[in-house]
Amino acid sequence: MEGTNNQTGEYIAVDLRDFFDTPEEQNEQDVGIVVLTPHQQQMYDNIISVAKTVDPDKYEVFEKRMRDLEDLARSIAHFPSLLERHNLSGGERTPQSLIDSLIKHQAEGDYTLQLPSKATLGKGFLVAKIHTFSSLYKFAKSIKQPDAVWQELQQETITLMCSLLAEDVYLNLLHDPSVEMEFKQKLAMALLLLWEHRTDQNVSDIAPTLLKIWTARRKLAPAFGTMMGTSELLMLSMQLDDQWTTFMKAKLGDSGVSQAMEEFLFGISHEQILQLKTILRTKGIPAISRDEVSSFLGVHVKADAGLDYRDFYSLYTVRRDNARVRARMRLAGPHKTIEDYFIQFVMEQEKEKQNNDHFAK
Repeated sequence: MEGTNNQTGEYIAVDLRDFFDTPEEQNEQDVGIVVLTPHQQQMYDNIISVAKTVDPDKYEVFEKRMRDLEDLARSIAHFPSLLERHNLSGGERTPQSLIDSLIKHQAEGDYTLQLPSKATLGKGFLVAKIHTFSSLYKFAKSIKQPDAVWQELQQETITLMCSLLAEDVYLNLLHDPSVEMEFKQKLAMALLLLWEHRTDQNVSDIAPTLLKIWTARRKLAPAFGTMMGTSELLMLSMQLDDQWTTFMKAKLGDSGVSQAMEEFLFGISHEQILQLKTILRTKGIPAISRDEVSSFLGVHVKADAGLDYRDFYSLYTVRRDNARVRARMRLAGPHKTIEDYFIQFVMEQEKEKQNNDHFAK
């Protein structure tokens, strides 16, 4: 199969088997959409057994919802696999031709009609699954299950939401001219696997850190004065793991990363940050609270949010859309979100580790 050379732009031979570690792992790619992973199945079985005893009506609702998800997954499975060769009305389609199409299509605007039907349908399945686990979490908390039970369901809900977020990030990076072609090949293949199965190992590895970042950010009380966020960033990093600390040390000197981090920390856009700096400097005000931001800017801004996964994703999409506009219009400010930068960094680190392990053999 053919791919693209990251130096010259010319096509070179690429074997899709390179994306899988072993033949056994490659065989596992043929199972279609995963309704529940083994871990999710265990969580579901545990809470549904409780529901059957304490609230039979809720038990029936949850069981019906799970049957609906299974029916939806079976329906989507009727669409051609993205990991196999097919002769379609538009011509032959292979995994590599899909990868090449994703990489070469650089048109601006919404991508929906450029994507395979299976990708769009699977996104609906994922949203339904997210809502299902959110309902299970709320139920577990309402009947006063042990903290570990409902916290695990909450974590899984946010991990599933991160799969939705990762899909956006992969597409963003595929359309970023600064990303090397070899890495775009990896991103495109990750997208195909995500669309085919609606699971992603990268997300499973990264989601706990993203949740920690979001949780830590909520605990901070940024001083909207100098708007530097240095102390807030230090506090945030101290609460997180080595993966995030390594990322901060390696990338915070990049102006795009630091600006994207400011947007994330303060919960307002780069343009609003600059405007607020000017207002406070002009008025001689050293600092204000989060609650005062809207009145100073003259518009309502949601500078804070709870742990609800919908808030997490909604505020990410605001920053994502703003970054896309800046990139398209060639405006100052971050052209990526902090999630873009972080996920790209983690994937590049993992690729480097795999290469080192390969050469060490």
